[in-house]
Amino acid sequence: KQSRKIDGDKVDLAEQSLLNKLIRHSLVRNRNQVEVLQRDPTSPLYSVKTFEELRLKPDLLKGVYNMGFNRPSRIQENALPMMLAQPPQNLIAQSQSGTGKTAAFSLAMLSHVNPANKWTQCLCIAPTYELALQIGQVIEQMGKYCPDVKLAYGIRGNRMERGIKLQEQIVIGTPGTVLDWCTKYRLIEPKKITMFVLDEADVMIATQGHRDQSIRIHRQLTKDCQMLLFSATFEDSVWRFAEQVVPDPNIIRLKREEETLDTIKQFYVVCKEKEDKFTALCNLYGSLTIAQAMIFCHTRKMAAWLTANLTKEGHQVALLSGEMTVEQRASVIERYRNGKEKVLVTTNVCSRGIDVEQVSLVVNFDLPVDMDGNADNETYLHRIGRTGRFGRRGFAVNMVDSKHSMDIINQIEMHFNRRITKLDTSDLEEMESLMS
Repeated sequence: KQSRKIDGDKVDLAEQSLLNKLIRHSLVRNRNQVEVLQRDPTSPLYSVKTFEELRLKPDLLKGVYNMGFNRPSRIQENALPMMLAQPPQNLIAQSQSGTGKTAAFSLAMLSHVNPANKWTQCLCIAPTYELALQIGQVIEQMGKYCPDVKLAYGIRGNRMERGIKLQEQIVIGTPGTVLDWCTKYRLIEPKKITMFVLDEADVMIATQGHRDQSIRIHRQLTKDCQMLLFSATFEDSVWRFAEQVVPDPNIIRLKREEETLDTIKQFYVVCKEKEDKFTALCNLYGSLTIAQAMIFCHTRKMAAWLTANLTKEGHQVALLSGEMTVEQRASVIERYRNGKEKVLVTTNVCSRGIDVEQVSLVVNFDLPVDMDGNADNETYLHRIGRTGRFGRRGFAVNMVDSKHSMDIINQIEMHFNRRITKLDTSDLEEMESLMS
């Protein structure tokens, strides 16, 4: 598994993705702008505001409503008409977890298949076993009223009898198993696949083997097969891969919400050592009537120390760190989201992908730095972007305990072209006036 080591805790991309899916029962309300680049700019661009406009089969529409979706999300408004268009159109879409993409391509697959044909028509690959199961659950729920549409999981441990052809119209799996089913065991006739979905492309290509297997699967398919590729990020490597796999694509990019710092007030507090930081934190917390706070630490050890001390002070604190299983982390986030704990102490593992609407304070107990000890601006943005979400006001407070950390504050100010105001947490009046 490839992971990036940041802040003394590993960020595993596939785990991160699964975590996001586990904690997102509902769509994130998204005010982002959606950019759509059409392959054929002359064809009318059309988006939908209701699921009825898509003219889905009644059983499928019933499944969609049964899942609690009452209207399409931003990405669905634009992506679904393209995915369901006749003749079929290829699509590359950038969207974070929680924007409704899994539901969108699940709907596309379910509406694409011909239930009368007892062979595999739609193929979807995801980077891990768990992600494949997650997608499958969405399809099973959505296709609840379509009894003739069957689904098979091309995942490790799912042994199939050789020499027979699968009758399931939809197969979801991981690249290695799916490739074996197409080539070695011939359970799937690749030339009969008419829709190919590649999810989490950025995670997929971070694993060398997966990247090659995906390309080998893709080579088996016909030129007419509809290709849909999704990725949360669009770095150059993802683009190059997407261009290899998706000819003549329509492109949808969801502009990222995190990049706005307009609603976040940023401060720094000068401290000596961790005990001093802790006092500042307690003052801060005491003087603000805060809905919920997130506190970022550099190491697991510091996070554990801080959690123990805050608990002693009588705060309800949840702790997230990298040695926990994905399920444990999901349950901590769920409790925090439901307001059972007001403070979440975490290492960097959790700076991405946690949308809790009521977070109004983010504290960098330790400032985010990269391998060379310089400011890690992207991580800073991710962290403080947890507050001020959905157009609300938020506060970010940075603890400065050395000349080096003051330099980092200056680097962050330069990078974002925003001033970070000095805050004296022992002066309650000043604090109240600044933070009002």
